[in-house]
Amino acid sequence: MIMASSAKTDMITDIGVTKEEFENTYGNLADIFRLPFPVRRDKISIKPPNPKGTAEDDRVPRDKSLLRLTGVQPFNAEAPLDQLYDCGFLTKVGLHYVRNHGGVPEISEDIMNWEVEVGGMVEHPFKFKLKEIISDYDIYTVPVSLTCAGNRRKEQNMVKRGTGFNWGSAGTSTSLWTGCMMRDIMLKAKPKNAARFVWMEGGDNPANGPYGTSVRLCWVMDPERSIMLAYKQNGSFLSPDHGRPFRAIIPGVIGGRSVKWLKKIIISDVPSNNWYHYFDNRVLPTMVTPEEAKKNKQWWKDERYALYDMAVQSAIWKPSNNETVTVDGEDDDNTVSVSGYASNGAGVRVGRVEVSLDKGRTWKLADIDYPEDRYREAGHIRLFGGLVNVCDRMSCLCWCFWKISIPKKELFVAKDIVVRAMDERMCIQPRDMYWNVTSMMNNWWYRVAIRKDGPNVIRFEHPVLANKKGGWMDRVKSEGGDFLDGNWGENDGAGFGRSDSTRRKPVVDTDLQLISNPEKMKVIITKEEFDKHGKNISDSNLNPWFLVKGLVFDGSSFLDDHPGGAEAILGVTGEDATDQFMSIHSDDAKKMLATMQVGVLEGFSQDTNDNEENGDLAPGATFLRPKFWKKVELISREDVSEDSAIFTFKLETPEQKFGLPAGKHVFVKMNSLQGKSVVRTYTPISDDSLLGKMQLLIKIYRPKGDFQGGKLTSALDLLKVGESIEVKGPFGPFSYNGNGNYELKPKVENHADNILMVSGGSGITPNFVVAKRILSDCEKDHTKMCLVSCNNNECDILLRPQLEEYARKYPNSFSAVYFLSNKKTIRPDWDGYVGYVNGDALDKITQDWKIDSTLVLCCGPPPMNNAVKAWAEQKGILDDHLFSF
Repeated sequence: MIMASSAKTDMITDIGVTKEEFENTYGNLADIFRLPFPVRRDKISIKPPNPKGTAEDDRVPRDKSLLRLTGVQPFNAEAPLDQLYDCGFLTKVGLHYVRNHGGVPEISEDIMNWEVEVGGMVEHPFKFKLKEIISDYDIYTVPVSLTCAGNRRKEQNMVKRGTGFNWGSAGTSTSLWTGCMMRDIMLKAKPKNAARFVWMEGGDNPANGPYGTSVRLCWVMDPERSIMLAYKQNGSFLSPDHGRPFRAIIPGVIGGRSVKWLKKIIISDVPSNNWYHYFDNRVLPTMVTPEEAKKNKQWWKDERYALYDMAVQSAIWKPSNNETVTVDGEDDDNTVSVSGYASNGAGVRVGRVEVSLDKGRTWKLADIDYPEDRYREAGHIRLFGGLVNVCDRMSCLCWCFWKISIPKKELFVAKDIVVRAMDERMCIQPRDMYWNVTSMMNNWWYRVAIRKDGPNVIRFEHPVLANKKGGWMDRVKSEGGDFLDGNWGENDGAGFGRSDSTRRKPVVDTDLQLISNPEKMKVIITKEEFDKHGKNISDSNLNPWFLVKGLVFDGSSFLDDHPGGAEAILGVTGEDATDQFMSIHSDDAKKMLATMQVGVLEGFSQDTNDNEENGDLAPGATFLRPKFWKKVELISREDVSEDSAIFTFKLETPEQKFGLPAGKHVFVKMNSLQGKSVVRTYTPISDDSLLGKMQLLIKIYRPKGDFQGGKLTSALDLLKVGESIEVKGPFGPFSYNGNGNYELKPKVENHADNILMVSGGSGITPNFVVAKRILSDCEKDHTKMCLVSCNNNECDILLRPQLEEYARKYPNSFSAVYFLSNKKTIRPDWDGYVGYVNGDALDKITQDWKIDSTLVLCCGPPPMNNAVKAWAEQKGILDDHLFSF
């Protein structure tokens, strides 16, 4: 790829010389412009919506596209695979994968005065500052690919959960790093004869002390290794997530050895004794279980199992996950481009990449492009203040790209595409997975399944999606398949794999079994009770609760001991933390969670499949199924105020009833703007008289100032026609059965002649539905109602036209009363109540009612509900005649 002229000009300006001066010093510009990708200064200019309200998210710039893989802190993320592909050879800084073990250090000092100590087994211990590196040492700019040892870990975790969180296949990135060679630091320090290892320690402070590790001294001294101390990435000073102001870059080695925020370099005759060097970045023998690894620490201290050089690796990024291709018959000779990346460790070049369409029986050779060679061919040039001297070495320190064109007709009859790479030493990717307790160095063949989506359409499925469900491994697991059965658990009739490959095991949610306490599985927690223990806990005696797989847990006992700090628990208080928890924690942590269970949230059964979408259910006369999430598609939106809208969703068939009894609610689930699954309860304003559709009236809480907005309503606000949410129900203890009869306990019916409905803001919906149910049958149902709507301002009154139409049309059955609390905005001719709902007003409203035959229904904020409850109790309205939605 040739650089555009604007890129050329930018580069010359960045270097700070004229075109003529540059050519006189470094040769013809054509040598530079043959570099395959534009030289650029990357800046992270976009901060994402703050997902958890942490101070770190506010001060550290992070690209909104990054996929967050862990909870509140530390921050660990990778780019979407498609965007990593779009970057090309040099990954944008904002999309470079991030691996942090704790919080990002706050650097208050001038970064040029950042000081690093050099000591240990040296003749000349000393300290240096960053400004001295720039002024006193030769500076180099080197293209280097870094890869996390956990890259592709989620695939291993799908087989059996290890101790690490879920990486997809984008835990790898490439940058131009600028700094000095660590070898030059060693030459000044003069290591003693017995010295063998270089220890490094960072300026961070995770749970087990500053992060540290070591590499071999002979590697540091080898120019072919190009081990660096860097202060720039792609031409810009390091960003906080990538080690600002100073870090180590260890090419060809797992990313965990490239210590960030570097503060100490210690020369020793033994490997580092840092906690993270022992208990991270190891591949233990596959027979070592998480329990054994936890019990016997000696496994971790055996240096034979320590990870250094990366293994040969390849992956497919095009076609992308769920991409479809139409095939025009069996003779369609048009081709599909299949491509991806390949990489290796120790500076050894990837020698070949092969692709198979028949599960490895036969192979096709892919074309490989080595963009790093363009820098080698350019000779000695200077970029970003450093000498590019790739031409001085034979080692390959960067990823390469492979591509092959495959006829559509061949893909149409294939079940999958698999890829493997081999390096120049003839080391090759294995067909089968080497499972290990840390789920590291996963490099089995990368497999993309091919599915039929119609007579002439095929769809491609990648193994997993990094931070959410999806991919063929999720599908196979839900079907009970065995990933290691010789056919990747697929039942495709192809005849490959062992004799049991077509069997299906019962689907058992082992994670649910680990986190659950049998004694608590029959304790049902209502949504109202759960919310009391949420983010806005008003009572200091209440403990923080959170949700995982429909189970309710009390996190108070672990606030002081959590490795991520109390904030890791408080950040998910009152929320569904399933994605965050399950993607990070080991089986031991899951067992520990079971000790914190307090019950099961209403609406989540003990069925292990309860939280799974079931797309195979045939459409029935009624849409809702209480044990299954079902999708509804948005077909229209009507804004009824500045912050409220009615969303209309399409059911499965035009004649289908939604199936929600008056007074009950549904759970609504969708991904928040941060990509995390969020579950909330809502009462639709439509009833079963509206066939084939369902309507939700939603008050939208948009981000404003420090307020991050409502997680679900902010996402709903951006929902487009044709997109879907998921619903499940019906739930709730209350239902109105007609003719004044209602249930507050299953199969225990009560009766009321009058119903007082008190609603705060958007809490009008359940009361509105009950009123609508009564008025739809008012010739038989003579229940008398008054709906009290409490709001700040007149413009906040929801469904007012419908309420006033009901009052006009059914004066003997229905009346509506309004309270406004914001006195400054009230019109002089306002004829409703002013202030907050109170006992005197409620006395006046119900003065002609028989109190012992009155039902009181509340739905609103706690102060309003408490005021109504106090009035009702004073009147003797208790127990079965008083209910808060």
